[in-house]
Amino acid sequence: MKALVQRAYGSAEGLTWEDVPDPVPAAGEVLVRVHATSVNPYDWHFLRGEPYVARLMPGGFGRRPPVGVLGCDLAGRVVTAGARFSPGEDVYALLPRGAHAEYVRVREELLAPMPSNLTHEQAAAMPMAAVTALLALRGVEAGQRVLVNGASGGVGTFAVQLARALGAEVDAVSTNTSLVRSLGAERVFDYRTEDFTRSGHRYDVVLDVAGSRSVFACRRVLARDGTFVAVGGPAGRWIQPAGHVFAALVSGWIARRRVVLADAVACPDKAAVLRELAAFVERGAVTPIVDRSYPFDDLRAAFAYSETGHAKGKIVVTLGVPGA
Repeated sequence: MKALVQRAYGSAEGLTWEDVPDPVPAAGEVLVRVHATSVNPYDWHFLRGEPYVARLMPGGFGRRPPVGVLGCDLAGRVVTAGARFSPGEDVYALLPRGAHAEYVRVREELLAPMPSNLTHEQAAAMPMAAVTALLALRGVEAGQRVLVNGASGGVGTFAVQLARALGAEVDAVSTNTSLVRSLGAERVFDYRTEDFTRSGHRYDVVLDVAGSRSVFACRRVLARDGTFVAVGGPAGRWIQPAGHVFAALVSGWIARRRVVLADAVACPDKAAVLRELAAFVERGAVTPIVDRSYPFDDLRAAFAYSETGHAKGKIVVTLGVPGA
């Protein structure tokens, strides 16, 4: 099969197209034909091994990358039978890595039935971003006020829709005001001309995707018992965004504000969250926003666009499977 293989840290130009053996599923696994995947900041941070501090952290990248295939978002069709899935079933999953290939073997407990009203392309936009958004909004109740800082990217577009679906009133921070309003945000702060931390509004939850302001600044708009949810931060070579998230956790303790981390990678039951997300999608409450779609052969270009940080929604890669 064809796969884009990482052998060293660096840019996407260092990835090599290779013909590798088709994966053979072990017990508890099934073989999935990949119809679509996507590129996330998680993927290119792993590609570059940045921030450098993550190479030294337990559970981080490692000083040298494991040779293999990147890609955590998968939408495809089961090829071999398993205990839970049969050949021909459409599935999606959030993987540790390996989705940037024509075939992948997947532990069955990671797979969930694909939302019935989505294409593979749309479903591939969901796993990492939508799981992160839903985890970030755990505990949100109808009538609460939620602010999403960084609302037009992958996580942000899902967060705005999910918060609305949960019955919350949603404001957002983004320069893409028309897009974010169309997703359900009531007020959109354009950070180029407005400082949302001095708006005078109060929120039960501030979901921080962009990492443009500290917890100390955001406490001005947090309700007394409000929660600051750290998702990401500005990219950097040495410490960021890990440094921003760590600083948020520490400053939350100092400022006596509840600060939590939304970590899809560490989620113990990703498939259960994907099934929950499918219910939102199938009832029309959530729709994946796809900014650009690239053919598999242009996967390097998809990485390059993702690194610009300007994507509105998700960047999807399709494999052009006949009969898909």
